[in-house]
Amino acid sequence: MPRSPAPAVVSVQQVTPEIAAAVRALRADPAQYAFVGDVASNLIDTEADPDSEAMAVLADGKVVGFYRLDLRPGAVAGCDYGNACAALRSLLIDRSWQGRGLGTRALNACYEDLERRHPRVRLLALTVHCDNHIALQAYRNAGFIDSGRMYFGERSGPQHVLLRTLGSDDVGKSAA
Repeated sequence: MPRSPAPAVVSVQQVTPEIAAAVRALRADPAQYAFVGDVASNLIDTEADPDSEAMAVLADGKVVGFYRLDLRPGAVAGCDYGNACAALRSLLIDRSWQGRGLGTRALNACYEDLERRHPRVRLLALTVHCDNHIALQAYRNAGFIDSGRMYFGERSGPQHVLLRTLGSDDVGKSAA
């Protein structure tokens, strides 16, 4: 079955009750499931944490992805980058929508959303499994750099800690 063309507009929004069922229906590629986990569990965890936000990725208004923002210091790998840092967790583009450049476009929409709703956030941090080469390259293409730190604290195995500076004055610059 041929894929539909890439969507014209990729945006993000907080998960609301109106779109929660569509978000829960998202599925990871089986090879990626170990890296991103279960969306329904992520939604439950986010609802229980006042410093977290469940976010939907939309393509031309249709839910196609999910990620979680953690806005508390130390949320990534126990590294405290201060109050100006947010953590990106569990980015997932539904397996039926992969391969169309939506991950990079979703990250760009995430950056714009953070600048608009959380202007104090100047740094976005995440971990990516050492064996998840596709995600590692996608994050690098979207402006993340390897901090040089490794995280070993979860069942997933060794992970790189990646950073991306935010702000119109920082566009294109890398975090150190």
